Amino acid sequence: MDSTKRYERLRERYLNGDLDRRVFLGLIGAAGLAYGVRTPFVREARAAAAEVRFDGWGGVVSEAFREYAFDPYTEKTGVKVVDGTFGGGDEYLSRVKASQPGEYNIAHLSGVFDYARYAGLGLASEINEDNIPNLKYVIPKLVDVFRPITGGKISCVPYDYGTTGLAYNRKHISEEEMKEKGAKILLDEKYKGKIAGWSDWRTRIWYASLQTGQDPNNATDMDAVWEAIRTHRDLSLKYWSSGAELMSLLAEEEIYVTEGWSGRIYALQEQGHDIGYFDPPNGFGWQECLFVIKGSPMPECEELLNFMLAPETSIAVAEGQNYPPALDPQKVDLGKKIPTLPAFDPTGTLSGLTFADPDYWNGHEAEWSKEFGRIQKGY
Repeated sequence: MDSTKRYERLRERYLNGDLDRRVFLGLIGAAGLAYGVRTPFVREARAAAAEVRFDGWGGVVSEAFREYAFDPYTEKTGVKVVDGTFGGGDEYLSRVKASQPGEYNIAHLSGVFDYARYAGLGLASEINEDNIPNLKYVIPKLVDVFRPITGGKISCVPYDYGTTGLAYNRKHISEEEMKEKGAKILLDEKYKGKIAGWSDWRTRIWYASLQTGQDPNNATDMDAVWEAIRTHRDLSLKYWSSGAELMSLLAEEEIYVTEGWSGRIYALQEQGHDIGYFDPPNGFGWQECLFVIKGSPMPECEELLNFMLAPETSIAVAEGQNYPPALDPQKVDLGKKIPTLPAFDPTGTLSGLTFADPDYWNGHEAEWSKEFGRIQKGY
């Protein structure tokens, strides 16, 4: 009786236009499998569930996922992967919050702080780890950081890691100058109009903390941080909003220096551009995970995640997107290219990277993102 009532409520929402067809069929399919409901829609729902939506960062990253993971997975299983893109985590989260349950499935999220805020909003799923045996190949530290946030369970699998370091044009800035000035080079009047930065409030505050000699995970003088951000804004040609734009600005020599994502800078170097890369002390280290959003078709999502964590798939994607995989180099031979990538840690401990403290950053998100928004607009 309860499952019948649940079906009728879902059907009413669908007929009222509150659910699109794919979400409706996915939800009643899940209900039918769980509770034994037999309706004319259940058979169709099972077929409709043979589709997973994946949202990521676009550009070379999405191309690597499509070529080395999604297409081979669909060929093997028949489950279609529909991929979308986003330029920043805040933008994507706004979309998810405004969506219907099940509309978005897997997201390529950045940082434990993103995981924590999704969980805090009730968007976390519960992954059955028995369905992802390839999780055994992952660096343990990358998995364990998520468990306390979701009661010992996980809603994601780690997939890659990297750094947001300093990218610079070697024709105009020497390696010696970069090492001498570090993060402060982004405040150098000499390069006014040839400086840029990511339009992400966390990154701006992180680098402003470095520029003012403070711990990025515990800044005590926020007035100095905001002033450094204003100085950088006034010296910058623009804020970039995507990896593709970052690469274009550097490749076309519109700018000489910016912070940038390690894998995107490696891609520019592979293309023959004379771009250097430097991680300053306490530079921004991060890991990315494949997060399964509550309401998603879990069997299909778990199957896809396990396929993506298979060493042959994960290594191919890593080589394509130029970020080290989450695989433990002490357990898996990662080949020749991956050990040459920026931020790669051959020990698998990641002890050389500084990660964002999720409690610190999420605890200030509302205040700091608002203040950065004001500064970005010129205040």
